[in-house]
Amino acid sequence: MTTRDSVPVVSIRNLNKHFSEGGRDRVVIDSLDHDFVSGEFTILLGRSGSGKSTLLNLISGIEIPNSGDISIDGASITAMTDKQRTLFRRDNIGFIFQFFNLIPTLTVLENITLPSELAGRKQKEVEKTAMALLERVGLADRRDTFPDKLSGGEQQRVAIARALAHDPMLVLADEPTGNLDEDTGERVMALLLDLTREAGKTLIMATHSPEVVPLADSVFRLHDGQLIATSGHSESDDYQLAFEPILG
Repeated sequence: MTTRDSVPVVSIRNLNKHFSEGGRDRVVIDSLDHDFVSGEFTILLGRSGSGKSTLLNLISGIEIPNSGDISIDGASITAMTDKQRTLFRRDNIGFIFQFFNLIPTLTVLENITLPSELAGRKQKEVEKTAMALLERVGLADRRDTFPDKLSGGEQQRVAIARALAHDPMLVLADEPTGNLDEDTGERVMALLLDLTREAGKTLIMATHSPEVVPLADSVFRLHDGQLIATSGHSESDDYQLAFEPILG
């Protein structure tokens, strides 16, 4: 929930998303109203298939809802055309995926600079920013390396640098440590939080990792298409439900 002095960077109103499966509609997001506060780190919990990734994709404009509105910094992305959403996402949103999504034919440096170059920014400035980020993530000496020569943790550090290089107002992370071992995941998570907090970014993360929960400013469980606030700092029923394993 927002406080009196807080400013929402993402405003969601009466959002609905459903998918057709086997001739039936499966409701994932159900008449959702929510504000994500500027500068905060928010965690989305929920069982596999609860719709966490779908909600992030809707916020980014990768997917479109069946109805409702999503506004980012006052701009309604649901009212935009596909091209407008693509350009808005490129300029204003950084996305970090579980499986890194680096372009295999580009070097580390080229992967980081590509979004800014597509936005028409000057190459020297773009490379300067990228190299500064590579220094922060400890990979400056790998600038000319291709992704397949990097470990999983190194690839995710490159992905974090890429997500921040164009100075987005909003960073979305979908299970960013889900494909890493525990120790590597903790280091990557600490790095992501340091970089986003230093830059005052709004970070929304979907995760199954309970150890991350105490670091967040706010925690919500996605259940039956709604976001339910939970402290995430105790063994409450909400906390246990959020991490209940799914079989099959």
